[in-house]
Amino acid sequence: MFSKYLLLLVFFSTLLSAKENILDSFFQPQNQTSKDGYPETELPVKKEKTISKDGNVYITVTGQGVAPMFARNHAQKYLLAKRAATADAYRLIAEQIKGVKIKGKDTIKNMALQSSTIEAEVSALVRNAKIVDTRFQDGLCEVEMEINVNLNRFMR
Repeated sequence: MFSKYLLLLVFFSTLLSAKENILDSFFQPQNQTSKDGYPETELPVKKEKTISKDGNVYITVTGQGVAPMFARNHAQKYLLAKRAATADAYRLIAEQIKGVKIKGKDTIKNMALQSSTIEAEVSALVRNAKIVDTRFQDGLCEVEMEINVNLNRFMR
């Protein structure tokens, strides 16, 4: 009699642990690949601020750009992707220095959301930013850019 209960206990505990493993694997984010074979997860963007003793802030960002489909050769893919990555890096620096202006609007009718719009705007003049590193692989270009900003200019 005791062995039947022990056998049932082992059976159900095994079943529960298997169910937990199945549920854990179901709710874990998976790195899905697209039809091109690239991961669909967004690549991490490196943002770094370092404050020196003299009040200068060193901001380092990594902009990303993708080569367009209409590019005719490898050189054109590289140049266009680098141009997009450089523009993205400038935008990231502007966001770090000046911030982002966000406008949002929701339209509700009969207690239900009809439409929702969000606009993000960045406006800044970025000077003396330097490209530190450029990487190009599989149509993706990453440009690492840094800038030295003096905090004393912004405190006045």
